[in-house]
Amino acid sequence: MTKPPKNTSGRGQRDLTVKVKTARGRRLSSKLWLERQLNDPYVARARAEGYRGRAAYKIMELDDKYRFLVPGARVVDLGCAPGGWLQVAAPRINSDGSRTNKKQGRLIGLDLQEIDGISGAEIHVLDFMSEGADDKVKEWLAGEADVVMSDMAASSSGHKQTDHLRIINLCEAAAELAFDVLAPGGTFVAKVLAGGAEGDLQKQLKQNFEKVANVKPGASRSDSSEKFVVAQGFRGRPQG
Repeated sequence: MTKPPKNTSGRGQRDLTVKVKTARGRRLSSKLWLERQLNDPYVARARAEGYRGRAAYKIMELDDKYRFLVPGARVVDLGCAPGGWLQVAAPRINSDGSRTNKKQGRLIGLDLQEIDGISGAEIHVLDFMSEGADDKVKEWLAGEADVVMSDMAASSSGHKQTDHLRIINLCEAAAELAFDVLAPGGTFVAKVLAGGAEGDLQKQLKQNFEKVANVKPGASRSDSSEKFVVAQGFRGRPQG
């Protein structure tokens, strides 16, 4: 086994951890968040590799395991800001045309705010819960989607149960859009909190997809309660 590099500074490895001094007006929660960001290896890796956030590695891990971002796929990313998932999806589905010997996919990103463009992605400012959003998505895709994915998270209230309900509500809304725009056999991927997609949503997904998994990628922080639901093999819009 290769040994780690010898520390020649005379200081222990623990001293390499960045500490943030509490500045006037900075809350303790902000100080701890900043310390965590500065010491997060995925944040550093994203910066070094040009991704717009550590979340890029979550969708990489999920796709490496479940293989839904394939060349030629038509993909919708809900709440796409800042764009890390789009950056990962574009070359994998070949919407950027980087793989000349593969089918070219279509990639649509939706968000309430404008974000900087990404090669291979068509980004729209749209509330996906607004009336007619499903028709607009299918129009932009020139057909149905193969994948609907969402890394959306509601603003934290600091109350665990409230935040859990908010994220489940977002996931339910995303699933409703997915039911309207997915082609048979399609995949739905969305962030949930600890316990997976609960209650009615879990039941509905199992009824309308052949396989449903709740997983936590290694790129998720160990102290985070987030997980992702990956539902594959869409059977069609639920009746009734």
